[in-house]
Amino acid sequence: MKKISAVPIIYILFLMLPIYWLVNMSFKTTNEILGTFSLWPQEFTVANYVKIFTDSTWYTGYFNSLTYVGLNTVISVSVALPAAYAFSRFRFLGDKHLFFWLLTNRMAPPAVFALPFFQLYSAIELFDTPLAVALAHCLFNIPLAVWILEGFMSGVPKELDETAYVDGYPFWRFFIRIFLPTIAAGIGVACFFAFMFSWVELLLAKTLTSVAAKPIAATMTRTASTAGYELGLLAAAGTLTIIPGAFVIYFVRNYIAKGFALGRV
Repeated sequence: MKKISAVPIIYILFLMLPIYWLVNMSFKTTNEILGTFSLWPQEFTVANYVKIFTDSTWYTGYFNSLTYVGLNTVISVSVALPAAYAFSRFRFLGDKHLFFWLLTNRMAPPAVFALPFFQLYSAIELFDTPLAVALAHCLFNIPLAVWILEGFMSGVPKELDETAYVDGYPFWRFFIRIFLPTIAAGIGVACFFAFMFSWVELLLAKTLTSVAAKPIAATMTRTASTAGYELGLLAAAGTLTIIPGAFVIYFVRNYIAKGFALGRV
């Protein structure tokens, strides 16, 4: 029999401890969290979750977040696919410089662009809409998606393109029916990272929204009252924010594994 090393088990438990503690706190009252230290709730309550699912301020925040994250993922990957194909298949003047310039947008902190986006979207009446946040997040997600997809596309032999052209395939038919399935792992990885970075970004999402499109991350920062922070409510909201990411990881888990093994990740 193979011996199971204790090191991976300890490491996994160490990683899962904050998540367990967050879930544990979500079923407690704020008084219990501040008053006692326990590994499980002494006075089990689901009041925190009931408030989230019945208060429009909370559940609307989740809907807004999922809306702009979904829009951003679709836009980022859709725009990045033809751009990455151009970088992988053609050589043109300044291609390497343009590719590097795209990556510099990902390196810049979101705070640099918060004010320009705020003024621009206010002028064109896009402020406080999910589309505004989705487009703003494209600034750093499209370069990342182009970089990931270009690595996958460069690994596909150019002979595949030439064979399809000889067989009479129009470009878009070849691109959609033959080429995209070939790099499905790369698309899955790009979608995962676009979703993840858009879901956890707070500064732009909070700056570009006020009421109608306020995301859940911004709602979570406004739980202070005269009695202090509602810690149980915050823990419940934090627990629920983990679920969408877990679903995404579950559905693209095979693509992510192939992506880390084969792609530029």
